[in-house]
Amino acid sequence: MTQKIANISILVRDYDEAIAFYTQKLNFTLIEDTPLSDTKRWVIVAPPGATESRLLLAKAKDETQQQYVGNQTGGRVFLFLHTDDFWRDYHAMVAQGIEFVRDPSEEVYGTVAVFKDLYGNLWDFVAPKAP
Repeated sequence: MTQKIANISILVRDYDEAIAFYTQKLNFTLIEDTPLSDTKRWVIVAPPGATESRLLLAKAKDETQQQYVGNQTGGRVFLFLHTDDFWRDYHAMVAQGIEFVRDPSEEVYGTVAVFKDLYGNLWDFVAPKAP
């Protein structure tokens, strides 16, 4: 049997502002944007070159969900974005106004920095070392 995690749901306040952030600031690709009702859409974005891991942008539907937008993991790093060229992508992200909350450092597993998405979720940005 083969299994994989295909989509990870991330709560957002607004579909269009989230799409703009991920596609314009992080250079993700908009894979799908399908209306499901007057208020709900199926919105999938993915990093450039990704074939399996994708984000489902899920609009918070009530006050309970709204309180978790930007803090889905209690302030811990939530997602890990890997790159094949750390400095190229880091400088591009800085130029797009991405806020890094932890400066780049060399670790045993690769070069890493931590940034916030538009809602405050923390991401590890990593260029893994070759095995």
